[in-house]
Amino acid sequence: MDKLSIKLNIANRFYPMKIERSSEESIRNAVKKIDDRLKFYEDNYEIRDKQDLLAMCLIEYASKLEKINKNKFINDDGISEKLSNLDKLLSDF
Repeated sequence: MDKLSIKLNIANRFYPMKIERSSEESIRNAVKKIDDRLKFYEDNYEIRDKQDLLAMCLIEYASKLEKINKNKFINDDGISEKLSNLDKLLSDF
């Protein structure tokens, strides 16, 4: 696979990465969103320490991911069980 070397600037620190070319746009968009949230927290809270701002972003994004994962599990509507039953029926057949 063709790897691309990039440097990402987050909170005034550079992070070198080797990524798939096809991932570049989504990674750069993610960095842009992180920078936007860092600015939001810096403007709306009396926090200046970049480490604290990054931690707040991390908590926000991790909680959103957790909520998405929880909703996927809840919205299963028994599909996993039905698939298991179908698989057992096919195996028995």
